[in-house]
Amino acid sequence: MVPWNSAKAKVQLRLGVQRLRTLQEKKNAQAKSSRRDIALLLEKGKVETARIKVENIIHEDVYVELLELLELYCELLISRFGLLDQSTREPDPGVSEGVCAIIYAAPRTELKELHILRDILMQKFGREFSIAVMENKDGCVSERVTRKLDISTPSSALVDAYLSEIAKGYGIAWSPPKPASADSDREDGGGPDGGVKEGASEAEKPAGAATLGSPKPLDAAAISAEARSAGVRTPKLPEVPVEDEGARTEKAAGLQKPKAQEDEFTLLAKRFEQLKKR
Repeated sequence: MVPWNSAKAKVQLRLGVQRLRTLQEKKNAQAKSSRRDIALLLEKGKVETARIKVENIIHEDVYVELLELLELYCELLISRFGLLDQSTREPDPGVSEGVCAIIYAAPRTELKELHILRDILMQKFGREFSIAVMENKDGCVSERVTRKLDISTPSSALVDAYLSEIAKGYGIAWSPPKPASADSDREDGGGPDGGVKEGASEAEKPAGAATLGSPKPLDAAAISAEARSAGVRTPKLPEVPVEDEGARTEKAAGLQKPKAQEDEFTLLAKRFEQLKKR
């Protein structure tokens, strides 16, 4: 292991910050290209292939969030380097979270600079402390970091949210299908109690309702909220200004005034013609 050296540790922290930023930019550019490929797949109707590719994008987004956290911790250690440089066997509480996060998460990254920094920190604080961090004893590693390192298959709702946002961003008419249970109930014509459900008449159907054979899209607000929580930024739709009742009444009265004036003028002209005849 590399022995502790204050100057080298500070340089390694700064190199780590630079490399973390560069890698984030690279991953974001790759994600943008992948989203364009997924939009083409949706346009061609290859939904299953698009779903597999979206799962990879979700994992990459989580990885980028991990890189952002590690960059934040490196910045924290640089700003509090005086606490880190103390001659103690355990880190000061002010830098402990950052030290534990780097020791625990650095092996899961592809950055050589973080691997070297991890070795420096492990050498400074000793074998016992390093093993305790690697095993996350007493929850010493932040839950934000452990959640980013938890590998699991994304839920179908999250995958549908990503696909919906990509389709909207590229102007493709696509919406996630309804669950199979809802489709079977609709085909059987049964209601929730098992009885026959009366069909709504054409007058009772809301405007813009989907036809019987087309899938019903998810709520746009819920999709946008889920996608934003996963890291996708969506534009906010402009609100239509609503006129109050007073302004509407004044506008209507203003439109009616010229007509009233025209009627009075016509009456006066008729009276003048009658006086001429006399």
